[in-house]
Amino acid sequence: MPRRQRRTHYQLTFAVLALGVSAFALLQSLVMPALPTIRVALDASQTDVTWVLTAYLLSASIFTPIMGRLGDMSGKKRMFVVALVALAVGSLLAALAPSLLVMIVARVIQGIGGGVLPLAFGIIRDEFPAVKVGGAVGLIAALSAMGAGFGIVLAGPIVSALSYRWLFWFPLIMVAVAALAAYVLVPESEERTPGRINWLAAALLSGWLVALLLAVSQAPSWGWVSVPVLGLMAASVVIGVVWVAVERRSANPLIDMKMMTIRSVWTTNVVALLFGVAMYAMLGFLPAFLQASAAAGYGFGATVTESGVMLLPNALLMFVVGLVAGRLAQRFGSKMVLIAGTVVSFVGLLTIALAHVEVWQIIVATSLTGIGFGLAFSSMSNIIVNAVPREQTGVASGMNANIRTIGGSLGAAVMASIVAVGAAPSGLPAESGYTNGFLVLAGAMLLAGAVGFLIPRIARIPAGDHLEEPSVPLRHGELAMVAGGTVVGDESE
Repeated sequence: MPRRQRRTHYQLTFAVLALGVSAFALLQSLVMPALPTIRVALDASQTDVTWVLTAYLLSASIFTPIMGRLGDMSGKKRMFVVALVALAVGSLLAALAPSLLVMIVARVIQGIGGGVLPLAFGIIRDEFPAVKVGGAVGLIAALSAMGAGFGIVLAGPIVSALSYRWLFWFPLIMVAVAALAAYVLVPESEERTPGRINWLAAALLSGWLVALLLAVSQAPSWGWVSVPVLGLMAASVVIGVVWVAVERRSANPLIDMKMMTIRSVWTTNVVALLFGVAMYAMLGFLPAFLQASAAAGYGFGATVTESGVMLLPNALLMFVVGLVAGRLAQRFGSKMVLIAGTVVSFVGLLTIALAHVEVWQIIVATSLTGIGFGLAFSSMSNIIVNAVPREQTGVASGMNANIRTIGGSLGAAVMASIVAVGAAPSGLPAESGYTNGFLVLAGAMLLAGAVGFLIPRIARIPAGDHLEEPSVPLRHGELAMVAGGTVVGDESE
């Protein structure tokens, strides 16, 4: 009996993976509009409450590649369930948190759940028919990005109708259902990568990520040229260099440095960093712009809920585009779809920067960014999954997601510094600060498009061909896999 006939149908597996990833994605952004409410409820200062976000980003940055590696070693389904359980425990603790310290601890635990994305990619590659992999990976990637947008949209109604604690109760319910379904329905992967975790490399990875994200998150309040920020950035560079040296010499590297130098991988990771900068900064600062009162000379005086509605096209179109991105990749190639995404995103962000006096202009702009982000995230995931050997899927896709998170932290910090320039004594930002900030984000999309052209050529094959290995000849050193109707080769010309 063929292997796939004895296992859960891949469509049911996809439904379970999508539920888990969606819950994780919502937790990425649900708390952003509610930080002022959480600050008052937990009697915290404005500076201290930002750790509700920072602690989560730090934890997710550290645990995402580790969980991906553990999944490759001991079973992707097993670690997917573990990641969901961590999300559930963290959500429960956050919902009940009596103090800011407990809330921060809860967010650190939730960060372990960052592993759901690379583990979902790995399960898809192991369990799905080869011709379905590209579309499924693209849709999961779109769901992860869309969740961040929907979190901004849903936060207002939830807080208004219930309380900020339900920002954690609702995802807890989703995660609990997903964990049980994954345990019962998702088949365990037969693929294994022998080895062990290099804990020295893990500690060094944690060290440079903590130093970098702490520096960029605190730079707006401490000052970009302050001694603590410069010291943390210097420490990040030094620890990062040591980490690379340790990984290159390790028999069991956490991140395979040879894999990271594959042209398809490093170019796509640079694009992911730039998209992280643009997306998270836009989602973090556009609501505040929309909520500004008429006295500020800009904005619409919108409520949290109303500003979320203006951002709804971004989330909806990311999802819709994710549904068709696989077919577009089959027809035009993932590289061209990615470049198209950078162009559309650039136009959307440029529109926000230069035309933001009417509601319809905001709707048009957020629609364009939704289309652009959806195209790009789906294409990036497809390129990464197909550019590396099967046993490195979890680590490679985990690092790509991780780099996007790092980009988000950088983007939010840089945007905060730009918006603060020219602010009134009361602290109210000037319109020029927002305009310049969104122009910088648009520039990041131009740069992402330029880097996208460096991604190796992607040769298309007919969508009906069910190949398990590429039939095209490859030169020495090239990597190729067939999935979703594409062959990705790491060419050197």
